Amino acid sequence: MINTQRLVDTFCEIVQIDSVSREEDAIAKDLTYRLKDLGLDVVEDKFGNLVTIQKEVNPLILSAHMDTVEPGRGIKPKVVDGRIVSDGTTILGGDCKAGVASILEAIASLRDDNTEHIPFQVVFTRGEEIGLIGAAHLDFDLLHGQNIVVFDGNGPVNTITSMSPTSVHFDVKVVGRAAHAGVEPEKGLSAIRIAADIIMRLPQGRLDPETTMNIGKISGGLVRNAVPAEAEFAGEFRSRNAETVELLKLQVSSILEHARDTYKDAKIEQDAEVMFKMYQLDSEDPIVKMVSSIMNTMGLNPNPRPSGGGTDANIFIDKGFNAVVVGMATNAMHTVNEYVIVDELRDAATFCEHLVKPVASK
Repeated sequence: MINTQRLVDTFCEIVQIDSVSREEDAIAKDLTYRLKDLGLDVVEDKFGNLVTIQKEVNPLILSAHMDTVEPGRGIKPKVVDGRIVSDGTTILGGDCKAGVASILEAIASLRDDNTEHIPFQVVFTRGEEIGLIGAAHLDFDLLHGQNIVVFDGNGPVNTITSMSPTSVHFDVKVVGRAAHAGVEPEKGLSAIRIAADIIMRLPQGRLDPETTMNIGKISGGLVRNAVPAEAEFAGEFRSRNAETVELLKLQVSSILEHARDTYKDAKIEQDAEVMFKMYQLDSEDPIVKMVSSIMNTMGLNPNPRPSGGGTDANIFIDKGFNAVVVGMATNAMHTVNEYVIVDELRDAATFCEHLVKPVASK
């Protein structure tokens, strides 16, 4: 039986271990200890992802990621009126440690009750928040199953991510010409001004129900009294429509070409990369039917919903695995207002436990 207090304690303990993206060593060490304490053999692949070893045929794979976003250092969780919250100066870290805690508690409950279960593997990845890079570099030879349930969705566990977009990251660098801003500004060519002109021409925000674009970072210049010679900015766009993705690629290229024609003495460079690809699941997909059946057994109504976010499932599906994302009780992710509802966290752990009971294999 799921031990709610232990589940909450585990969650609060692991969110206090700083693990912003690219700094997951401490949480990986802690989770390795916890998995081994639960009787599982665990290895770390070359990228630092954690994978438990399962030699039986076709295990079910339970997955979550270890990293968090900023501000995610010095998290101080507390339980208030059935919700776990931070002190308001940081995120809570429910994304994705609510998923991690749910998986750990499900395994602990099976061990406590000496419950029969189907073969399963656990995968905890790094770098999910910065482009799913841990999953992209995962040693897939370590995985011996085809079905993966990813605990990384917003909201209660019965929220099933039915669609997810393609995401394209782009970086633009502008090189102008430096000059003294007070003595001879006419000899300069402001890279910041050019970058600003480009940014103003780029569409941003929600472009349609399936598509968004954002400029998230900008930097440039050295001192206030010099015309800046260099500026850089970083952005992304994502869409669940393949045609729209291609049109946005062309639109960005066209805007940059217009800037090159306008500012002929400037150098404007762009790097773009598809970080992950879209997918769409329907109610007849076997893995969706499996998780929906368990949810119905628990009295939870499956709630398939499209998402504008990406998860490790985008990588897994692209690699040929059957993967589905379910909720993990986290709300207002990536903000200092993030919270986890304790009852929903217990539901996520209970669902995970049911996943690996024999009925889940039928």
